[in-house]
Amino acid sequence: MSASSSLIHALSCAIPRRAPSFLVPIYPITPTRLSFPVLSFPFRSNHRSRFLASMATQDLAAVDSGMDAVQRRLMFEDECILVDEQDRVVGHESKYNCHLMEKIEAENLLHRAFSVFLFNSKYELLLQQRSETKVTFPLVWTNTCCSHPLYRESELIEENSLGVRNAAQRKLLDELGIPPEDLPIDQFIPLGRMLYKAPSDGKWGEHELDYLLFIIRDVNVHPNPDEVADIKYVNRDQLKELLRKADAGEGGIKLSPWFRLVVDNFLLKWWDHVEKGTLQEAADMKAIHKLT
Repeated sequence: MSASSSLIHALSCAIPRRAPSFLVPIYPITPTRLSFPVLSFPFRSNHRSRFLASMATQDLAAVDSGMDAVQRRLMFEDECILVDEQDRVVGHESKYNCHLMEKIEAENLLHRAFSVFLFNSKYELLLQQRSETKVTFPLVWTNTCCSHPLYRESELIEENSLGVRNAAQRKLLDELGIPPEDLPIDQFIPLGRMLYKAPSDGKWGEHELDYLLFIIRDVNVHPNPDEVADIKYVNRDQLKELLRKADAGEGGIKLSPWFRLVVDNFLLKWWDHVEKGTLQEAADMKAIHKLT
């Protein structure tokens, strides 16, 4: 009897004949990986789930091996917060799965997000053009920073939207190089929440419950080229001109769907409050606006 056959025989004898239901043989995905089946050992079912999820992630990673390395790492390492339409946490899932339109449609995956609108002391709004390597909506113009709170303790805090504000501070450093000390947490003002769904292309898209955060600060910006292709400050008239060009298809200018929804439904009236210093009066965090 060969050494490998002896090992299989010994392991088989060590497992009860009437094994629990989760003790199932796991067969190799391709015959080149292993020449014999690997028998699972008794372990907690959640450990088994993590193991299988890891195997699935490796297969997905192989499929998307052409993806930009930075974006690929974020897609598989970042765990988004899954919520229902009332913004109650129901679980977590990889950024990759949360942005696959197939899974969004099949499982109605909805994740928590945020959109930051940063104004300077001249009440100009900072916009960014997303990097061409972004998986969803590359090279579109959008608000200052758009991302997700992650499934971690500091970004799950519900009180006063603290978890979302912590995430916003983190991503403004990642994307625009603005250090946290220049963006105090208590200076982010949550004004509202909106729920929307938007396909990016045939494979990718968004289905988000989006927190809209406003902040007025003069900051030094050092864009991360992995995330941001360009930036610009705009006043109201310049924003309207940008909208006109996007609508006319001039210069290949495109706007992100969530930014356009905010512009069409909220931004200009909230801009009045920015200039008057009355943003808190505009806040309504009880309603969730379902927009299309």
